[in-house]
Amino acid sequence: MSSLINGPVAAFAGSPLDRADHIRADPDALAGLMDWRAKVLVMEGLEPAITPDGQLVWGTLADVPETAELVFLGLLDGKGCFSAVPEEGAGGPAYAQPRVWNLMQMLSPPDLAIYGAARSLVDWHARHRFCARCGADTKLTKGGWQRNCDACQAQHFPRVDPVTIMLVEHSGRLLLGRQPRFPPRAFSALAGFVEPGETIEEAVAREVHEEAGVHVRDVEYIATQPWPFPSQLMIGCYAEAEGDELTIDTTELEEARWFSREEVEYAMKAGRDGDGTFAPPPREAIANTLLQWWLDR
Repeated sequence: MSSLINGPVAAFAGSPLDRADHIRADPDALAGLMDWRAKVLVMEGLEPAITPDGQLVWGTLADVPETAELVFLGLLDGKGCFSAVPEEGAGGPAYAQPRVWNLMQMLSPPDLAIYGAARSLVDWHARHRFCARCGADTKLTKGGWQRNCDACQAQHFPRVDPVTIMLVEHSGRLLLGRQPRFPPRAFSALAGFVEPGETIEEAVAREVHEEAGVHVRDVEYIATQPWPFPSQLMIGCYAEAEGDELTIDTTELEEARWFSREEVEYAMKAGRDGDGTFAPPPREAIANTLLQWWLDR
């Protein structure tokens, strides 16, 4: 993965799986992978099953109920890897799932990337069993990378929602904010969904101005992160602020402040349980990656 990009690599990136797109559209090739060698990612609903030493648990096709829908994740060491669609999709946002966060911290980066992709995909299937156009049942096809409606012939594809997340700097200080749902003392980079008809740069400028009343310029792309809660692409950016006066939208943010380099550096070293001015984002979040990038510049 490091050979593909010049910037930092965030959590959930760098999967060792070969997505093997050519197999998805070939029913015979796909069927040929579904034998005793096939690997099935074991999950409890949407939570990963993990061994005592912190590895993903893989089962076989024999462990999967005959009625379960199977999604083809890709190839690993030449073996087909699959995951079963759960009965229900995610019932809430990431912060409402503390057990998942604890389990994720045990996984290696490659395993975390495999789990993240599998979770996003099977969660989408669990929440899209009916056609958005006519309401009829849909059927899994192309190894789980598409659902078709036989009633109206509509085709549905797993979605990814783009979200900008940005560091904003003014005179050597960073603008960070906190939402009411954040743990005590926790601050993070501002973020928001890209809306139809706007560029990434325009989304950065709009979100920062809407949430904090600050105008920005010189927007730069830093790195991206797939975020499986449920399925966003976090687009990490950096921008310069034209001023430091804040007008906070309290429907979005509880607080926003400018932090010095010394404060950010201390918080990152002390961690979330430290005694710094603020608690940094968890290491799994791209906001943490962006803060470290800023310190390393």
